Amino acid sequence: MSTTHLSWDAKEATVGELAERAGVATSALRFYEREGLIRSRRTSGNQRRYSRDTLRRVAFIRASQRLGIPLASIREVLSLLPDNRTPTREDWARVSECWRSDLDQRITLMQQLRDNLTDCIGCGCLSIDVCVLANPYDQLGDEGPGARRLAQPCTPHGE
Repeated sequence: MSTTHLSWDAKEATVGELAERAGVATSALRFYEREGLIRSRRTSGNQRRYSRDTLRRVAFIRASQRLGIPLASIREVLSLLPDNRTPTREDWARVSECWRSDLDQRITLMQQLRDNLTDCIGCGCLSIDVCVLANPYDQLGDEGPGARRLAQPCTPHGE
């Protein structure tokens, strides 16, 4: 059962309140702070207080991590946000532009993986019945290592 609750009108949150509302462990918040991804102020009793907009930063960090984006890249784009005020819609739009093409490419690759994993992926195993037709004599191995058909987004034939 919950022991803390972040009031809707609270301007700041304790580490426990922020952790509960963000759905992360308090240790994750301390780690994000050590890594320079979020900031807090300290009370006279040396307790952390986070501004409410830190919730959005934590959500952004978590979503980015789920996509496999390294913390260094997350830190880099978060550094574009202002420290002295709550980020605006325009601030977040500027941040999102940093990854738009990378995310579009990741989406394309994930769709390709989803749609083609049951077919020949050009890995050289030749174990699926269509591999011999799609990759005779492992010709795709001449292009390099790995699953050649999943190495880059598919392009329509003739391009």
